[in-house]
Amino acid sequence: MIMNRNSLLLLAAIALLASCVSKKKYTAIQLSNQTLNEKLDAANRALAECNAAKAGMENKNANLQTSVDHLKEQVQEMSVTNQALLNNVGNMATLSAKEASNLEKSLESIKEKDLQIRTMQDALDKKDSVTLALVVSLKSSLGNLNDTDVTVNVEKSVVFIELSDKMLFRSGSTELSPRAKEVLGKVATVLNDKPDQEVLVEGHTDNVPISRDCIKDNWDLSASRAITITRVLQNDYHVDPARITAAGRSQYVPKASNDTPEGRSTNRRIRIVILPKMDQFYHMIEEGLKKASDGTE
Repeated sequence: MIMNRNSLLLLAAIALLASCVSKKKYTAIQLSNQTLNEKLDAANRALAECNAAKAGMENKNANLQTSVDHLKEQVQEMSVTNQALLNNVGNMATLSAKEASNLEKSLESIKEKDLQIRTMQDALDKKDSVTLALVVSLKSSLGNLNDTDVTVNVEKSVVFIELSDKMLFRSGSTELSPRAKEVLGKVATVLNDKPDQEVLVEGHTDNVPISRDCIKDNWDLSASRAITITRVLQNDYHVDPARITAAGRSQYVPKASNDTPEGRSTNRRIRIVILPKMDQFYHMIEEGLKKASDGTE
């Protein structure tokens, strides 16, 4: 009974209030409420977007932090590497200094060797020039003689004059012919113009055995003929005997076969060898080497 009365009183109050609010205000309140709801929805959407952006930024930040940590590790590794490189550079600088010193010493040695080589080459060139001048003089002096009787050759900077046996001696004899003395006079003229030249007179024979008074064999014959030539150069043409060596070669250095008369005739000969005094040549080289050691030209 009491509850029914209260319900009736509440309904009466609501009806009373409803009657107190005009329809116009009620509509305005509804519109305002709708606007607020729309703003609330917009705010909720904005909040959701902000939350999503925040999550993206946090994820990006996490990635950046990972990259930073990785970079820090790389920087640390590079620092260690750079230190190692700096140490290597220091070692290389020390090594380069040593190499530079060694290279400088090598260059000095090469320069010294080059100077020595040029000095020896100059000495050889000088000797070759003297040899060439000697050959020209000899050929000029002997040019009117028969080439088959006299030949002039150069081998390894040494001049060889070969005189045939048939022009010099009778068979088995050590006595010179007049024509031989004429040829030796022309050779002696050139030798006296070149007082620094050594002279070797060699006697050569064929292989036919010989045994005569005062001549035991071909050794004896070849040596005796060389001595005869030496005496003529010394006594008749005043070539310094200290420059001359007489030698017998017997039959053991043939130019041709001894099986034919022509070959045996070729092998019977006198060879005059002209060469510079070797001590003077070595002296030129020693002087050059001394200059090279002193660092002078």
